[in-house]
Amino acid sequence: MQWKLHKSQEYYNFEKLNLKHKNQGLMQPQSKELNFEGQNIFVGIDVHLKSWNVSIFTEYLHHKTFQQPAKVEVLSDYLKLNFLNGIYHSVYEAGFSGLWIHYKLKEFGIDNIVVNPVDVPTTGKEKMNKTDKVDSNKLGRSLRSKELHGIFTPTQETMENRSLIRVRGSIVKDMVRLKIKIKSMLHFYGIEYPNEFQNSSTHWSKRFMNWLKEIQFQYDSGTSALNFLINQAEQQRALLLATTKKIKTLSQSVAYDKKMELIRSVPGIGLITGIQFLIEIEDIKRFENEDKFASLIGIVPNCHSSGEVERKGEMTPRGNNFLRTALIECAWKAASIDTALSKSYSDYCKRMEPNKAIIRIARKLSNRIYCVLKN
Repeated sequence: MQWKLHKSQEYYNFEKLNLKHKNQGLMQPQSKELNFEGQNIFVGIDVHLKSWNVSIFTEYLHHKTFQQPAKVEVLSDYLKLNFLNGIYHSVYEAGFSGLWIHYKLKEFGIDNIVVNPVDVPTTGKEKMNKTDKVDSNKLGRSLRSKELHGIFTPTQETMENRSLIRVRGSIVKDMVRLKIKIKSMLHFYGIEYPNEFQNSSTHWSKRFMNWLKEIQFQYDSGTSALNFLINQAEQQRALLLATTKKIKTLSQSVAYDKKMELIRSVPGIGLITGIQFLIEIEDIKRFENEDKFASLIGIVPNCHSSGEVERKGEMTPRGNNFLRTALIECAWKAASIDTALSKSYSDYCKRMEPNKAIIRIARKLSNRIYCVLKN
């Protein structure tokens, strides 16, 4: 009983002291909001078209994994509601979604990186049991442990310029397919070329197209089929001309004019390949040396060594396929017009196949491009 009275007296004295401090303005008002100021919050996002799987980690704990609509606003509101004033970090894999998510996450104050999917550390168990939840978990966990390195993310302007170049490339491919279809149809029905068109260099001229339009099959359906292909080829040619004009205008803009003069001084580099390199690279200063630049293109050798066995390949499968294809095409042209490269190609051909020799020429060409743009 005495103990209870003693405790009651302590509580009375404590409340009396609090009242005194409150009257003197010494007590601070209590806040019900949790403040995570200065604390890092890590978010792994498995991106899909209509929904995202999100895993959130604090510096020491796994907070939650959940599914949400494919909207940055929803994720931002959740983080601000549950981790007020925290330092937010996020990551997702490069893929079909492009970089618009990255740009928007940055706008909402979330420090985001985009990673190459093959660079994400994955255990054997995760490979055997792959789910969206597992993918978002490993992204968030790897981000927290600083095992991920983001890819280079160009500006929105650069991305849209790339789209123009790549659309032209797809039009060129479609044009090639149409030409093959038309010629295959002529061979299929035994239609021979006139003497004036025996040389393939005369094909697809205006006169050649007029001759194609005059061809008559035995039945109307065959003639109509050929005419449909011819009309489609003419439409593709008009699109190709329009995109080429637009690219030429872009190359003459302030952003690319001086750089185009530099890169076109390299043998084998023309208008289209020149602007393509400048747009894909964006900033040559981000490469420390020629090897880093060649690694972007994908013309560095890969290796697989184990014990006493050492295997080296010609090219790594990683790299920018658009630049690699363009550079090898330029290398064939450069080897035929540049004396030094022509001699090197001849020397390489004495000890290897021509297709392997041209890779060496492409590497020399990439070194020239790097030095011209950098220096």
